[in-house]
Amino acid sequence: MRGHWAGPVWLRTAHVVTGLPIALAAAAVIVGLTVASVVLIWTIVVPVVSLMLLFWSVPIFTRVQRNRFNAFLGMEIPQVPRRVAVSWNPFKMLYQEARVLSTWRQLGYHLLAPLIAGIGSFLVVLAWSGALVAIAIAVQIWVEDGTTWRGTLAMLVAMGLLVTGPWVARGVTALDEYAAATLLGPSLKEKLAQRVETLRESRAEVIDAADTERRRIERDLHDGTQQRLVWLAMNLGMARATLSDLPDPAAKLIAQAHEEAKLALKELRDLVQGLHPAVLNDQGLDAALSGIAARAPVPVRLQVAVDERVSPTIEAVAFFVVSEALTNIAKHAKASGAQVIVWREGERLNLVVHDDGAGGADPAKGSGLRGLAQRVGSVDGELRIDSPAGGPTTIRVELPCA
Repeated sequence: MRGHWAGPVWLRTAHVVTGLPIALAAAAVIVGLTVASVVLIWTIVVPVVSLMLLFWSVPIFTRVQRNRFNAFLGMEIPQVPRRVAVSWNPFKMLYQEARVLSTWRQLGYHLLAPLIAGIGSFLVVLAWSGALVAIAIAVQIWVEDGTTWRGTLAMLVAMGLLVTGPWVARGVTALDEYAAATLLGPSLKEKLAQRVETLRESRAEVIDAADTERRRIERDLHDGTQQRLVWLAMNLGMARATLSDLPDPAAKLIAQAHEEAKLALKELRDLVQGLHPAVLNDQGLDAALSGIAARAPVPVRLQVAVDERVSPTIEAVAFFVVSEALTNIAKHAKASGAQVIVWREGERLNLVVHDDGAGGADPAKGSGLRGLAQRVGSVDGELRIDSPAGGPTTIRVELPCA
């Protein structure tokens, strides 16, 4: 029974009692501003100012209530982010504030709180003060009249109130907690939206980190290993040209080593190009796409209209999309030519790759197109493939570049 009157009960009692003045103050401000805006609606200015003050005061009272719940109950109520663009137009600002659903939920709590706090405070104070009064009456009766049934009855009433007081405090705070969690905190939809946003940001950070690591590996290979292979191939080439008096087996070994070094150098260059082309970093998307278009096995007509550079991650995705698309055209399309168009429209980078080949491209049948779709999807992009049997094939890609 000792835990029945432990510390949390007194904290719950303090929570209920302190909630009443806060709730009354919030309700008075809300009702007062609402009445002022209705009564003086003909002035236009007063209603606008009153409603703006109303919408701005709601988050303030909500913050006070959050602190109260945290201080007395240890309850953390997540804050709902408010995305309201600042505008010098008061009517536009008022319209934007009125569209924030969380504000209306919080407004509902502040209008409901006086009822919960009022009834709760009355019941809690009645229980505790009634117990004290009953004890005082019992003591007075015993002192004046001795041990009588009236004194015993008063003491039983006091004990009953002392037992029920904590339960009343728990019940009122439980109701208040439920109302606050439902109305002051984020809704299920908002929680899911916040979770999705967090996951999107986390995924973007992982993608950026992976892209940065690819660029670092490309730079290390280009500046280190590739340069050593170049010197090795050059030295073997000079040895092959100058050491003409070597025995045939030795000359063949040098010639074979020279060819292997050149082949390794070519494979390393292809690997570096596949990781992250240096030209993309140094000169941007236009120059990088011009390079792969010039090396493509089929004629490629390239049009790039991007005034400002987008993020390195989006540039890399756009580059590899075009590179993979041109590779697929060369391998499977039997096309006589291709066209690549890249342009920026607002916060979207658009790519179109078109060929006059045989068509019939299906992401479900080819790992290349599946990889292309996965790479585009990794940055929340959109990919559409139009490839009827007999051709032509058009790949459209939209990438976010905000």
